[in-house]
Amino acid sequence: MTTKVTSIAGARSAARRHVATAEINTRLTVLFSLAVGLLLVIGLGAMRSASSVVGLEQEGNGWAFFTRQLIAMGFGAVVMIVAARVPYAWYRKTALPIFLVSSAGLLAVLLIGDRDYGSQRWIDLGFTEFQPSEFAKFATIVALAAVMAKKERRLDDVWHFVVPVATIVGSTCLFIMLEPDLGTTLIIAAAAFAILAVSASPLRYVTMTGIVGAISALALAYASDYRFARVTAFLDPYADELGDGYQVLQGLGALGTGGTFGVGLGASRTRWGWVPNAHTDFIFAIIGEEIGFAGGLVIVALFALIAVVGLIVAFRAPDRFGRFLAVGITVWITAQAVVNIGGVVQAMPITGMPLPFISFGGTALVMAMGAAGVLINVARSGVASSRRRSR
Repeated sequence: MTTKVTSIAGARSAARRHVATAEINTRLTVLFSLAVGLLLVIGLGAMRSASSVVGLEQEGNGWAFFTRQLIAMGFGAVVMIVAARVPYAWYRKTALPIFLVSSAGLLAVLLIGDRDYGSQRWIDLGFTEFQPSEFAKFATIVALAAVMAKKERRLDDVWHFVVPVATIVGSTCLFIMLEPDLGTTLIIAAAAFAILAVSASPLRYVTMTGIVGAISALALAYASDYRFARVTAFLDPYADELGDGYQVLQGLGALGTGGTFGVGLGASRTRWGWVPNAHTDFIFAIIGEEIGFAGGLVIVALFALIAVVGLIVAFRAPDRFGRFLAVGITVWITAQAVVNIGGVVQAMPITGMPLPFISFGGTALVMAMGAAGVLINVARSGVASSRRRSR
């Protein structure tokens, strides 16, 4: 009798723990969705202001870029909803086809892509332009997560570690550097390194990979004249105020003009041709000018929330593949935000990376929203798993 009572009490206690776990996962899903939603809303407002002048100059319509971004956001919303509902385990089954499609896209852009600003990154589809490197971020994360989960018990063997890393990450980064695009290469490398760090890979292998990656990044930065110019502009923008240091100084000037609370929504003066790429990689400067340090701090806080929630979701995932997938996506989004904002505030060299969910760019926006949907699905799977265990 005593054993039966103890068993019932234990079952009830376990059920309560599972219900509590489900509630926590639900809250994490809500917090993550709220952070992404707020960034999207802020992004639309910032886009309307930052792109109005360039829209008039290039298209004769101040609403042109805003309209395109709105359309991309609508498509991205559909992708995000679908991704949030498709079981993330499906990506493990289709990791190879996804990676092969990504590699084909990266090869195609080198063969038939449009060259702009010295890089060959876009394929003209007629109705829009597609940037394969944005899809490659997701494809690399999926492929590496699938392989690391499959080889969990064999990663002590150096070849079982080196071959997939070189094949998946190395080949993708090589294709992207041929465009060339160091910024995207660094984001993919950061996401891949994060997956390796939380996998069962021996610490010595992960450490050596990080060292090789850091040395390679420095070598690539100094190997190209325009990338080296960005480094020198970061170190001393006043050495060439009207040349390589111009964008950095104008961005800092916009932020300084904004002060604590900004000059007001839509009241930016530096968007009138003073800040280059105001609607793309330097949109944070316009945001800082219009809503000030306080507004910029809100954006930083939202990305910090995404980082914290994403990592919690990762370590509460039902399996290792879900953990790797969530870690990779979280690092992708937050590292890209750090690189973008860091370039604007002169905390690091400019790389030309868009600010996730905010900068103009259809492919980047859709892929970021889709990745967010996948991470939501990992969190939702944790909820479903907890509920099943509580029954």
